[in-house]
Amino acid sequence: MAQAAKSKKAKPKSSRTVVKDAPNWPLLGLAVIGMVLAAYLTVMAWQEKLVAFCAAGSACDAVLSSRWSTLFGMPTSFWGFLTYALLAAIAWNKRSESQWRVAWIISLFGLLYSLYLTWVSLFEVRAACPYCLSSLGLMTAIFITVAMQRPKNLSGFSWGPWLAKSAGGALVIVLALHLHYAGYWGKTAGPEDPWIRGLAEHLTKTNAKFYGAGWCPHCKEQKEMFGSSVKRVPYVECSPGGPGTPQAAVCTAAGVESYPTWTINGQRYVGTQSLENLAQFSKYKDQGGAR
Repeated sequence: MAQAAKSKKAKPKSSRTVVKDAPNWPLLGLAVIGMVLAAYLTVMAWQEKLVAFCAAGSACDAVLSSRWSTLFGMPTSFWGFLTYALLAAIAWNKRSESQWRVAWIISLFGLLYSLYLTWVSLFEVRAACPYCLSSLGLMTAIFITVAMQRPKNLSGFSWGPWLAKSAGGALVIVLALHLHYAGYWGKTAGPEDPWIRGLAEHLTKTNAKFYGAGWCPHCKEQKEMFGSSVKRVPYVECSPGGPGTPQAAVCTAAGVESYPTWTINGQRYVGTQSLENLAQFSKYKDQGGAR
């Protein structure tokens, strides 16, 4: 009787999930690197600036300005940052069976989505971006790390059903996103218009300036005219602190009193300007022909 009682008490110990006191350092380190990379790309996208070592018109620029560079109105890198941040949070906590399953699903989706974006850049955009390839490398390393860290003796675990469920679900989500990018549902940013892109680059090269404020509706209307090429516009934010705050010194020095204000070839133009007027003011002549 005593031996039987001891055996009954011993069974729960073998089914307990092993929990470690220290964070999952390999996964945490890779996730933090991914967060830094994604945060940098996101900030540059929000500031509508070109990233380092990515000149206007380069292959990298073509990828980062394509319609796949945004998702649901936010930079794609922003969603990447959230993915890396979630993986970092999982890695910081003590590992458990359920946390491994969540880390596997997130890293698998991240890998499949990165592979999809890489395929798009190589075969649709026909260009490669080192930042995107770096993110793909990080996601691959994270997925391999998570796969190798699978806890032993997972209750009710079998690779076949698990792969079918996790990979099948991730592929369905990636397919849904592909249909979104293709325009079957939701609104996506279209490709850059060559004439508008050329105009924006010409304005920048000729030292034109577009002075505006983030809260100004006419400035927003002016930006929308440039579509996907808006980040190439020589825009100057005059109200970084928001409405009612002091104007930026550079705008005060330029004598800006209302928004939007353009300075082109030494002339000042106040109010929203059509793209045709901006082309005329800046003497822009498209090499591919008139608009």
